[in-house]
Amino acid sequence: MIQHILNNQTMSSLQADSSFNELLHYINKFIPAALDGLYTTFIIFIITLLISIPLGIIVALCRLSTFKPLSKFTELYIWVMRGTPLLLQLIFVYFGLPELGIKFNRLTAALFAFSLNYAAYFAEIFRAGIASIDKGQYEGAEVLGLSKAQTFKLVVLPQVIKRVLPAIANEVITLVKDTALVYVLAITDLLRTAKIAANRDATLVPYALVGIVYLILVYGFTKLFDRVEKRLAYYE
Repeated sequence: MIQHILNNQTMSSLQADSSFNELLHYINKFIPAALDGLYTTFIIFIITLLISIPLGIIVALCRLSTFKPLSKFTELYIWVMRGTPLLLQLIFVYFGLPELGIKFNRLTAALFAFSLNYAAYFAEIFRAGIASIDKGQYEGAEVLGLSKAQTFKLVVLPQVIKRVLPAIANEVITLVKDTALVYVLAITDLLRTAKIAANRDATLVPYALVGIVYLILVYGFTKLFDRVEKRLAYYE
């Protein structure tokens, strides 16, 4: 009886070791495809930030302009971008604009939609930051002989960035996750890589692995922005 129990325990241990080895083998096979998908995700993420943040600053300044037609137009743009789902915007850019004679490849369509969408969100963040600057600082800069451009660059913008950094950090973290929406355009990003592998192999392991990757990315960016905020705390 004791020998039978020991044999069963040994068999269970061997099966567990075998299953674990198979899992490791599967993960090793999945890693190259996951890295390719991660590369695409990073491309979309980085280029979107490089375009949308400067564009957001420009849109914010236009929104604050005293020239009413320009201000109203940017207000309408922000309302449309923030009021409709990003997924719908992706579909419209890639499938709808060709009806108007405007065609993009899949990646360009994704970057175009993402950049316009996030520029609207960043514009509202920067607009609130700029509006929070005391008017006395503009007057002081004028007394010192600074032009409007110099005042904005040297006096206003550094303070705005410090004030809006937490909100920007939230949008950046959201962007990390939103990149998964490009699956609708059949772009092989990190999530679509997992979907292909899961459908092919009838397992949820790829989704679990990709979920872990997203968690690591979000954790990394959260810690990065925490350090930047602490570095900027010397103003206080």
